[in-house]
Amino acid sequence: MNEKRPPATTSTSVARNVSKSAEIDAFVRQARAAMIQNTGQDAGRLTLAMDATMSRQPTWDLACSLQAEMFDAVGKAGSLNVQLIYFRGLGECRASKFVADTASLKNLMTKITCQGGQTQIGKVLAHTLAETGKKKVNALVYIGDAMEENVDDLAEKAGRLGLHGTPVFIFQEGRDSAAEIAFKEIARLSKGAWFRFDRQSAATLAKLLATVAVYATGGLKALEQRGTPHDRLMIENLRGSGPK
Repeated sequence: MNEKRPPATTSTSVARNVSKSAEIDAFVRQARAAMIQNTGQDAGRLTLAMDATMSRQPTWDLACSLQAEMFDAVGKAGSLNVQLIYFRGLGECRASKFVADTASLKNLMTKITCQGGQTQIGKVLAHTLAETGKKKVNALVYIGDAMEENVDDLAEKAGRLGLHGTPVFIFQEGRDSAAEIAFKEIARLSKGAWFRFDRQSAATLAKLLATVAVYATGGLKALEQRGTPHDRLMIENLRGSGPK
């Protein structure tokens, strides 16, 4: 269990292994602090889902790079278990186990290739509902560009996730208006947040992904304590006062 790691080694081990990126370094310090404050409790659990259909191919490498950066930070923090989900092709939807060693997930993610097919967001939401029914999932992160399913069905599942205390954080690629309406509704009903995903905002997205990880380890309190601009933006969205 993660709580058995000796807190006395925190400063030296982090100093040797943190990323050169300032925002990731800050994330690692905050996530480890949250772990120490929550001694005796289970580590947070985060589900990370990706649309791997063919329309995602142009920016797939960017998405993988950003999520790999998040995996690096989570792995060094050692206070969050992550599960990777992806869908593509004709009904293919796969999920890894929840693991604290995210290096294996990063390697898996870089090997995934996009294939033509319809979106399977309903499967992602249903899977997360099943997981949080067994043991609480603190957050679901979803990156995608389209929605080709029954919106009411997705809304019902999102609402149930909200009741379970599992917010959905959606990062939308592109400008598909139907997808945007559905994604924002999923975020609203689950008490999560919606953000735009594009090459111009890559640096911001990396920080927001790290912010979601901090939230999954320590909730709003952890975001308030760290207090970066991206933490404040996330708090505004979670409280319903962020951009619509």
